[in-house]
Amino acid sequence: MERYHGINVNDKRVLRICRKLNIKSTIKHSNNGCTRQAVNPQYIAENILNREFTADAPNKKWLTDVTEFHYYIGIEKHKVYLSAILDLYDRRIVSYVIRDNNNNALVFDTLDTAVKENPDACPLFHSDRGFQYTNRAFHAKLEAAGMTQSMSRIAKCIDNGPMEGFWGILKRERYYGKRFTSRDSIVEMIEKYIEYYNNRRLQRNLGVLTPMEKHEMYLKVA
Repeated sequence: MERYHGINVNDKRVLRICRKLNIKSTIKHSNNGCTRQAVNPQYIAENILNREFTADAPNKKWLTDVTEFHYYIGIEKHKVYLSAILDLYDRRIVSYVIRDNNNNALVFDTLDTAVKENPDACPLFHSDRGFQYTNRAFHAKLEAAGMTQSMSRIAKCIDNGPMEGFWGILKRERYYGKRFTSRDSIVEMIEKYIEYYNNRRLQRNLGVLTPMEKHEMYLKVA
């Protein structure tokens, strides 16, 4: 309110106004996830991240995951999958890919995009134990990029907490309570939200900055 509208107001006043107008926050849905564990994982990494969800510079620690969204054509339900990489320093979305299939190409292309846009980055790369991340070819891609792989423990979603948190923010603010009736509409929503999140959504834990403001401030003094 202060940054974008010049209105200086505290949380308690906002809460009173919301109660008076019967404005309520979106309730978080239970997380069923779309992670498909590998039956015979080719490579398992230790949980090197160990829930240390801070970094002292960009491109030191990246988290990744895949989530799904539904849209409807008539009564038929369809899915799209979003794969994204999040930086723990500035919480920006480093790269993302939206596809109709949750497969190796979805995750591999997300990594390729991140590497192309950040060629000098050699972060600790953390994920869950989904089948794409335990693929030996994916581990080889990380090694070729100079990255160290880390994985959550089995059934420990909190080990990848900030990534799960981003999914929750996106879905509460733009997805839950809505019915999308075309693929184009849900893809447009995701693309516009990630642009908004990176460049306009202020975060208190970043010092009331956007992820890209936090990122650019570091680059200016580095």
